[in-house]
Amino acid sequence: MPILILGVDIISETPKRFAVVSWFNGQLDKKGEFTFYRLIRFVRAKKPDIIAMDNIYELGNEGLKKFIRALPQGVKLVQVTGRPGEQKSLWSLAKENGIRIGDKFDPYEEAKVCALLASKGVGYEVVAFEDEVIVTVSRGRSQGKGGWSQDRYRRRVHNLIQNKVREIEEALRRADIPFDLEVEERDFGFSRGEFKVYASREELAGLIKPMKGGDVEIRIKPVERKSFEFVPLKGEKAIEERKSIIVGLDPGITVGIAALDLNGDVVAIYSEKNMAISDIVRFISEIGHPIIIATDVNPAPGLVEKMARSFKAILFTPRESLRVDEKNELLKSLGVDVENDHQRDALAAAYKAYLRLKPKLEHVDAKLSELGLLKKSNEIKALVIQGYNLGEAIMKVKEREKPKEEVKVEIKEESVDVTPYVEKIKELEKTIELLERENQELRAMIDKQRKVIERLEDKLRLYDEKVRRKIIKTKEIEIRDKKIAYLEKELKEAKSIIEKLSKDLVLAKRMHLLELKGTAIPLKVLESLTWDEIEKLEKSTQIKKDDVIYISNPAGAGKSLAEHLIKKGIKAIISAKGMPNLVYDVFKANKIAVLFEDEIEVKRVDEFAIVDREELEKAIDKKLKEWEEEEREKQIKEFLRLVEEYRIERLKELREER
Repeated sequence: MPILILGVDIISETPKRFAVVSWFNGQLDKKGEFTFYRLIRFVRAKKPDIIAMDNIYELGNEGLKKFIRALPQGVKLVQVTGRPGEQKSLWSLAKENGIRIGDKFDPYEEAKVCALLASKGVGYEVVAFEDEVIVTVSRGRSQGKGGWSQDRYRRRVHNLIQNKVREIEEALRRADIPFDLEVEERDFGFSRGEFKVYASREELAGLIKPMKGGDVEIRIKPVERKSFEFVPLKGEKAIEERKSIIVGLDPGITVGIAALDLNGDVVAIYSEKNMAISDIVRFISEIGHPIIIATDVNPAPGLVEKMARSFKAILFTPRESLRVDEKNELLKSLGVDVENDHQRDALAAAYKAYLRLKPKLEHVDAKLSELGLLKKSNEIKALVIQGYNLGEAIMKVKEREKPKEEVKVEIKEESVDVTPYVEKIKELEKTIELLERENQELRAMIDKQRKVIERLEDKLRLYDEKVRRKIIKTKEIEIRDKKIAYLEKELKEAKSIIEKLSKDLVLAKRMHLLELKGTAIPLKVLESLTWDEIEKLEKSTQIKKDDVIYISNPAGAGKSLAEHLIKKGIKAIISAKGMPNLVYDVFKANKIAVLFEDEIEVKRVDEFAIVDREELEKAIDKKLKEWEEEEREKQIKEFLRLVEEYRIERLKELREER
């Protein structure tokens, strides 16, 4: 039973949205609502065994092709309601299989029913690819223009392609996978090699790896069917009795097929370019049941071997590959005209196989004529070809016609003695009766043991089910809570970062625009007023005359640092915090304006800051005027103090004179 099944049903057409329910070892889980491409990503991530739908065409014609091509290897797409034209109602199927139904108009309910039906083996798998893969080995890069070096490079690449073709060929032979190979030879190597591998994608997994981007490129492309085939998940097709035939097959880009009956008469001749394996099987099956699949070359091509295995037919190969003149001679004796070489090769192979068997088949016809069984000639000759002797073949055909107890062999003449075979059949019937009786006894013992095992398993399940559920639930809750907490933390941090970056981006754009317009002046930023920070700033961008310096934290600065900046000819200082008096006085003495953030608006993003040009000029003028005013007031106070001292001294002198 598959481990994971996804039930899918459409919610809306525009835009396409799907309801998904999973079935995992008997447990159903509602996965939620998916868009088309999110559904593809979910399937590729989870790799379920089955995707079950009530109608695959709900994916849309183009969407269905994209969806099937995107499926990972081993994932089956199943239509639970049956083949197109033979579909049953989803709800009637649910009722037949004992599935409870809720709201019929709920897409999740339909998805659930699809998953449950698939878990019971109900439905048809959609087969979109042939059991056939095209592997192409070619040049990976363009060779460019000519010249001696390009010629050497071309020869090297062709040699690499040849080596890679031989490597793949050896790998396929070791894996016993049939294939046909076509190569284009050039410069003592191959310019291209194309394998037609008669195996599914799953069989090639890990055997041949695609290559891209180097001197040699390997592409693996599964062959798509012309139309979808719907194969039941369980059960077998009833096989009707068909006419036995000998089939000649000529594989390649153009496939040739010829069929003869067991009398050597031509039944069919056909050829078609790029004929898929399923089309070859379908064409042969419609003609009859192949007893022999024949080829005109030795050893047999991979496709011919695969066809023989598929039909469980005998593979015929000539002792040596047939020459063209031999083939023409064979067709001349048949008196049949063909349209092309492929039909000629196929018909020659089939006729050569028939000629090999002709003496035996004529002998069988002669004996059957004596026994009055010519009506069963086709069936008996087919059995003889498969390895039965004539007596066994006659008995087998008779057994098919009558119940076992009524089998009587009437021989008109004593040419063939079948008495030993009748006695052997009676002995085998007795043995079968004994074995059936023993089988019944063993089945009874097995049933008894199974009941004991089921009873013990029930006790064990009841004993530890609660504990197991509790442990699983606790672990799941713990894991879920940790994951939720972690994701919430990440989300909060991400939102915070996004919000900050968004604000910074908007501000940076505005700042850059203002700078371009000439209405703003960029500031050179120092995080602290230290020698290290100044060195770092001068390495990245030199401090020049008329620069405006922005200091985040001037605490701890010394007089020498201030004098260094003054020598550079800076225009002003903007400080985010209070500045040491000693440093402030040095700037003041040299008329370098020191402004604080409450005096001027600074716009800053990380290492970048600007101020409005007009606002800065006004703030500098204001600061310098304030300092000049302070200096004048200081001078007036000093003058008044001196006048006062002089007045006091003069009064003292006048008193002493009196």
